[in-house]
Amino acid sequence: MRYAVVIEKTGTGYSAYVPDLPGCVSVGRTREEMDRNIREAIELYLDELREQGAPIPTPSTDTEHIAV
Repeated sequence: MRYAVVIEKTGTGYSAYVPDLPGCVSVGRTREEMDRNIREAIELYLDELREQGAPIPTPSTDTEHIAV
């Protein structure tokens, strides 16, 4: 599955969250660190849902960049 990840530059690095997985967030001092961390956060989030027997959310968030 492919989940949309929203990435934001912060004063100390980067933060990211997954709109289709409420509460699935991560941070990193560099973009590369944040990328690794959010991937791990998604994997752990999905593992926890599986352990609980909860349904895995289907990715539904769509993204697009608009040039203005």
